[in-house]
Amino acid sequence: MKNKLYLALFLGLILQACHWNRDIPETGIILSEHFKNKLYKDFDTAAYRLVFQKQFAATRQKLSNPNTLESFYIKHEFSPQLVNEHYVNGGLDTLISYLERSGEHGYDPENFDAERLVTLKSTLDSNKFKKIEELYPLLADLEITAAEALIKYHSLVFYGSLNPGKLLNRYFMSVRRPDSVRLTQVLQTQDLSVILKEIQPKAADYKAFQHELKKYKTTDTTNKRLKTILVNMERLRWKIPKKGTEYVEVNIPDFALTWFKDGDTLSRMKVVVGKVEHATPVMYSKLSSIQVNPIWNIPSSIAKNEIYVHASRDPYYLSNNNMNVYYKGQLVANPDTIQWSRYSKTNLPFQFKQGSGGGNALGKFKFIFKNGSSIYLHDTNSKSGFSRPYRALSHGCVRVERPLEFAEHLVKDKYQYDQLRMEVNLAPLDTSRMDVFHKKLAKKRDTASTYTLKPTWFSAKPQVPLYINYTTAWWDKGVMQVRPDVYGMDQQLWNKLRRYL
Repeated sequence: MKNKLYLALFLGLILQACHWNRDIPETGIILSEHFKNKLYKDFDTAAYRLVFQKQFAATRQKLSNPNTLESFYIKHEFSPQLVNEHYVNGGLDTLISYLERSGEHGYDPENFDAERLVTLKSTLDSNKFKKIEELYPLLADLEITAAEALIKYHSLVFYGSLNPGKLLNRYFMSVRRPDSVRLTQVLQTQDLSVILKEIQPKAADYKAFQHELKKYKTTDTTNKRLKTILVNMERLRWKIPKKGTEYVEVNIPDFALTWFKDGDTLSRMKVVVGKVEHATPVMYSKLSSIQVNPIWNIPSSIAKNEIYVHASRDPYYLSNNNMNVYYKGQLVANPDTIQWSRYSKTNLPFQFKQGSGGGNALGKFKFIFKNGSSIYLHDTNSKSGFSRPYRALSHGCVRVERPLEFAEHLVKDKYQYDQLRMEVNLAPLDTSRMDVFHKKLAKKRDTASTYTLKPTWFSAKPQVPLYINYTTAWWDKGVMQVRPDVYGMDQQLWNKLRRYL
């Protein structure tokens, strides 16, 4: 009996010694030292993990990026990473401060559960737990709420609330969106104050909009000017391709083209853009070349709805307008004899091209850039459109008011520019080349020989970035400029954006 008593006492001492030497989890150490409370040294990682997993499962459907958060916490064995890293050093307080000021971006702080986050943190701050088990659900809730708020705030402020490529039919510009890699990096950041400061939009127009926003109650969703401000702030948050030091921007609602270089305006001119039913797409590309005296490959939509109608009414319409007709790739010798009544315009077997010359709808210049919509910038033989205040008049391409000036900026090389001028019967700027110019003119005028005007190509070196954009408000010398919502894109964005406001 005495031996058994000694054995039990011995085993008890061993167990007690094991308890004394038990490794205290990081969370327990952080909280016990911060609060000077030994209770937190009893933190049980396994018990907390079960509570966290249960609460995460219950919250999952409400999370903006549940898969990213789940992967992050699996990797970190479901430990309260944000609390461990940012509670004691004030990082969570900084996050809360940014969330509460999210109205500066037009957002409602409750998008990020800001009030709940404050309440949860205050409960932890109170340090009134009697048993360690009381801490687990509060800690899990605080961790999940903080993590969701952080990545959602980061996504909305840094990338924007909406993906325009999925929302707008004619938006083809590449926009970088948040992904799991970037959001995981955000969750793993060592200093919340640094990353939250870094993601604040820095564009001068954005800051001017923020200042203007103070004049309005963001709950007044009927205010047209407020809606315009909020929609264009959203556009400025989108991560479109970087513009660099020199680029051309066509702003559809402004009906204008601007050439920017080193922060200055090198050139600005009017443009004509697509009608509502033939909307010019928003896109990014690079201007690669100029076709002088271009041939117009007439799109099938125009061929069916316009060329077919005119040719049916006037048998000489095609020849009078320098148009060639092709059937299965072969040139039709005499298109004026085609019996158009035998063909349905919905199933027209012909292709049409308009030859080079003064009557060409593209004028004397076509500016080429790669895109999947057969869109280009070009001259026009109909200049009257530029005198109109509303210039959504084309079939989708962009007509340029001063194409020769635009061409000069694009080719850059003086010799090439003089070559280009001579192709359109303009004297070279270099007077030493006047003999060459006069010989070219004489060749074109020589009635003894047949001269056929053909397209000539000039390269843009280097290629110049082109943004065909859609912006209805911006700032110019301290004044907010507003333009009409030509294609209704503002309204489309507003319908989706307002749920964040």
